[in-house]
Amino acid sequence: MEPVPVTFDDIATSDYILLTTFTKDGRPKPTPVWAAPDGDGLLVITQEKSWKVKRIRNTPRVTIAKCDMRGNPTSEPVEAVATILDKSRTGEVYDAIGKRYGLLGKAFNFFSKLRGGMRTNVGLKIRPAGT
Repeated sequence: MEPVPVTFDDIATSDYILLTTFTKDGRPKPTPVWAAPDGDGLLVITQEKSWKVKRIRNTPRVTIAKCDMRGNPTSEPVEAVATILDKSRTGEVYDAIGKRYGLLGKAFNFFSKLRGGMRTNVGLKIRPAGT
């Protein structure tokens, strides 16, 4: 019997998600992230000037997989599409992360905002490929 393929929804329940963006020449660049559910996708907060944001601007194709806190994958990857959200939605993304990760998420949000996160961070929306 063949193993059941992992789905976007399976990965969305993981505490840590391995978000892989791709360089212009197609090289994968994986990063472990926290993600919170949002309708048909996931929300991620990241620095606006990060390389992952620059790569997503170049190509919205990403993959996601379950991983541990160090970024070691624990599932097969699933194709997805990333969108950089308008800065006006950054607070909404912080709220979703705080709700999803409880006290630890709220502490992360507090210290991130203290360091200027509302000004320097941006939200990402990750959706399954083909939606």
